[in-house]
Amino acid sequence: MTAMPQLVAALHSFVGLAAVLVAFGTFRNHAAIGHLDSLLMAELAIGSFIGAITFTGSVIAFGKLQGVIGSAPLQFAGQHWLNLVLALAMLALGVHFFLTGGLLSFGLMTLLAFLLGVLLIVPIGGADMPVVVSMLNSYSGWAASATGFTLGNELLIITGALVGASGAILSYIMCRAMNRSIINVIFGGFGSDESAEAQQVPEGMTVKSAAPEDAAFMLENAGRVIVVPGYGMAVAQAQHAVAELYSLLDAAGVEMKFAIHPVAGRMPGHMNVLLAEADIPYDVVFEMEGINPEFPTTDVVLVIGANDVTNPAARTDKASPIYGMPILDVDRAHQVFFVKRSLKPGYAGVDNLLFYQDNCSLVFGDAKKVCEQLVQALS
Repeated sequence: MTAMPQLVAALHSFVGLAAVLVAFGTFRNHAAIGHLDSLLMAELAIGSFIGAITFTGSVIAFGKLQGVIGSAPLQFAGQHWLNLVLALAMLALGVHFFLTGGLLSFGLMTLLAFLLGVLLIVPIGGADMPVVVSMLNSYSGWAASATGFTLGNELLIITGALVGASGAILSYIMCRAMNRSIINVIFGGFGSDESAEAQQVPEGMTVKSAAPEDAAFMLENAGRVIVVPGYGMAVAQAQHAVAELYSLLDAAGVEMKFAIHPVAGRMPGHMNVLLAEADIPYDVVFEMEGINPEFPTTDVVLVIGANDVTNPAARTDKASPIYGMPILDVDRAHQVFFVKRSLKPGYAGVDNLLFYQDNCSLVFGDAKKVCEQLVQALS
C-alpha cells in the first residue's frame, strides 16, 4: 500500500505513452495509403499531445512519490510565461499539422507536449501530490478516449471518458477540501507570493518526548480518544496494531474515533483502505468536516505519522506551502501524542508547529513498534 500511489502514477504514464505511439503508428499507416483526412488528423493531434503531457507528467509524479526527485516545488522566474509560450507553440503546430498533415509539425508538437508535461508537474509541492495523482488519472482517461476515436473503438472511447470525467470531478472535490484552486494546482502554485518568508519556529521552544508507557496511561484514563492515521502508519504497516489498540480501549469503555483528512497519505482514500483492511468498524471512522468540532472536547489525540495535515502553520503562516489547506484541529485537544520516527519535516517539507506546543508530546519510533508497545502496556 505504501508504494501504490507511485504505481498508479506509473500506470498513468503507460496510458499516455500508448496514446502517443498509437497516434504515430496510425499516422504512418494512413499516410502510406493516402487516407489522411481532417478529422483523423485532429484526433491524432489531440491524442498525441494529451498522451505526451500525461506521460512525462506521470513520470515526474512517480519520481516525486518514490523519492527519486525532491518533493519540494521547483519554481523559477517566468515559468508560467514559458508554459504559456509552449502551449501556444504546441497549439500552432497542431493547427499546422491539421492543415498540412506534415510529420515535422506533428513531431515537434509532441516534443513540446512532453516538455510541457514536465514543467507542469515539477513546480507542484508534496502537499498537493494526491491531487496531482487524481488529475493525471483524468488526463490518462482523456488520452485513452482520444485513442479510442483514432482506432474507432467505442469501448475505449466510453471507458476513457468515464475515467477522465471521474478523475476531473475527484480532483475538483479534493481541491475544495484543501482550499486549493484547481487552476492553482495544475499550474504549479500560480499566483503564490514567492517573495514572502516562511514562518520560523519561535526561539526557545523545544519539543517534549514521551515513552509509550506514558501515552498508554493517558489513553487508558481518557474519556474520548481520537486517532489520526497518516503515511507513517502506512510505511510501518501499523494498521493491525492500531486495530488491537482500538479493541483494548473500546473494551475498557474509552470512546475512540478515527479522523481522516482528505489527502492523508499519498492518494485519495489511502487511510480508509488501510483501516478497512484491519477491520476497523466504519462507524468510528470520520472525515475531517465531521470530526473537527470534537477536538476541543477530546482528552487525547494519537497522531500516527500524519504530519502536514495536522500542521497549524496552514492557518497562521501565509508563506507556507500548505497555507489555506484545511487541517485536522488536533492542536485544540487537551493532549496530543505524536508517533514519529524523527523531527524530519513531512512530505511538504514544512516544519510542524504542533510539535512545539505545550499540549503535544512526541513518541519517537517506528509506528508499528510503538503501537505494539502501547498494546502491551494496556494489556
